[in-house]
Amino acid sequence: MKQPNKARRRGPADSRGTLKRLLGYLLQYKLRFAVVLVCILISACTTVAGSLFLKTLIDDYITPLLASGSTDFSGLLRALTGMACLYLVGILSAWSFNRLMVDISQGVLKTVRDQMFSHMQTLPIQYFDTHHHGDVMSLYTNDVDTLRQMISQSLPQMFSSLVSVIAVFFAMLFTNVPLTALVILCVFCMLNVTKYVAGKSGQHFVAQQRDLGALNGYIEEMIGGQKVIKVFCHEDQAKTGFDTLNERLFHSADQANKYANILMPIMMNLGNLQYVLVAMVGGVLALSGWGVTLGTIASFLQLSKGFSQPVGQISQQLNAVIMALAGAERIFALLDESEEQDGGYVTLVNVKYQGEELVETTERTNLWAWKHPHKDGTITYTRLMGDVRFAEVDFAYEEGKPILHDVSLFAKPGQKVAFVGATGAGKTTITNLINRFYDIADGKIRYDGININKIKKSDLRRSLGIVLQDTNLFTGTVRENIRYGRLDATDEEVEAAAVLANADDFIRRLPNGYDTMLTSNGANLSQGQRQLLAIARAAVADPPVMILDEATSSIDTRTEALVQQGMDSLMCGRTVFVIAHRLSTVRNSNAIMVLDHGRIIERGEHDDLIQQHGTYYQLYTGAFELE
Repeated sequence: MKQPNKARRRGPADSRGTLKRLLGYLLQYKLRFAVVLVCILISACTTVAGSLFLKTLIDDYITPLLASGSTDFSGLLRALTGMACLYLVGILSAWSFNRLMVDISQGVLKTVRDQMFSHMQTLPIQYFDTHHHGDVMSLYTNDVDTLRQMISQSLPQMFSSLVSVIAVFFAMLFTNVPLTALVILCVFCMLNVTKYVAGKSGQHFVAQQRDLGALNGYIEEMIGGQKVIKVFCHEDQAKTGFDTLNERLFHSADQANKYANILMPIMMNLGNLQYVLVAMVGGVLALSGWGVTLGTIASFLQLSKGFSQPVGQISQQLNAVIMALAGAERIFALLDESEEQDGGYVTLVNVKYQGEELVETTERTNLWAWKHPHKDGTITYTRLMGDVRFAEVDFAYEEGKPILHDVSLFAKPGQKVAFVGATGAGKTTITNLINRFYDIADGKIRYDGININKIKKSDLRRSLGIVLQDTNLFTGTVRENIRYGRLDATDEEVEAAAVLANADDFIRRLPNGYDTMLTSNGANLSQGQRQLLAIARAAVADPPVMILDEATSSIDTRTEALVQQGMDSLMCGRTVFVIAHRLSTVRNSNAIMVLDHGRIIERGEHDDLIQQHGTYYQLYTGAFELE
């Protein structure tokens, strides 16, 4: 059962740590980021210089011209031309740093996505069993997009605004101290308003990202289960479930954006109020003989606007930063998930015989051996035969809720071992332990006499061919999907595997044969055809051990007879573990294990179990059926 992630309240330490990690990604672009900072400084300085130049323009050019009535505008034109060039430099600098930040942000996002996907490949199966797939997808879409907005827009805007505030502050002090004190008082009030509003919205942005992930997970499940929904006429129930999650998202998003969206209008109006106060006080100072000129008032009004507006912009961008940090924390939570542990050191290698001795080779010989290094420096080679043995194995997915109890069994090379029993008896769990999707709590599992904990997981799984009940096909051609079992297989080997699985006939009747494109998990094929491709995929891998988990459950009786012939050929000479509800498919097994609540209650060949008149007899004769 997948459980949704529980949101936890983020503290200042979380935010600082997350922001520090994000800055680490930005520092990978040190040179370009340095250019961005220089461009931001130039842009801010040109804005301040333009505001200061306004005083000179009015007091030294416009006012004298008006007083004298002169028509010589050459000096004014030169001043205006200089001002235009100044603003042009500022425009080019602003364009440059915004363009560079787009490159930096996209580079950072590519790195983050690469790391997320690479790390995801290292996670244990348990992670995917306990997390909604849609919620994981939300990390790659919604949460990554919040980072894009923060890196490309919010961070440069905030830094630009901060530089502007500092530069304008000193320019105001240089222009008029009393008016500067008035502006500082107004800005202090604005900051208090910002602190209150941002504090209200911050925690809701975290909840919004969580609820958005949960909604995406639900949508993905509903899309994948559309046939089931329509078969059982559960459209209304699906809509009800969606409405519940959507209402939750609405509430958290509404609370987050309610405060975020009113912040900028409040700041703008407070800025306008400041503008009026500065004009009024400046006029009073001018009339009172404080040496305040018309140019000084005009310049200071421009500067005060250039001081309060960046403060408002910083306040507005804080919401985007808070939301991005909430998304980044979810992303880093994935990156911080513990990788699948693998302490194995025994590897699978190609070998050949030199006399009676096994020798490692780089050629593909179809002869495999376990390469076992020892502490004394020696290396031994054990031929891969497919001998699998369980000894007193206990296992639980969750502590305190055991699934398997004291399971002991063996499969000799070339034997076919079948597991039967009710749903939840532990059949699939046994196969999950063989390929180490999960590790046992107690007991031993040996593979050709080697404890499987000593075998590297990738090599262990390479020696196993698995056909699952739920078939997964990937976007690509039929040939590519079969070749997924062994990427270096030739076209001839792919087609031979399809023939072995009795899939060749229907494949050649497809529009483009083996080159027919499959999409949406093979939606253009029947369930039985998809299962045949899965069997062909296992066949091309040519492994010594096969695990068939309800491999023919989705195939009709007529097709099953054909597939069973191919399966018999595939299983010849291999150790095979079979899980089947159709007991007719396990009659020829060398050993049949009957499981009940995680224990093996009967074992033996078909005829022996029938004679015992126990649980298997009742299952086979229909006295009661498997669930």
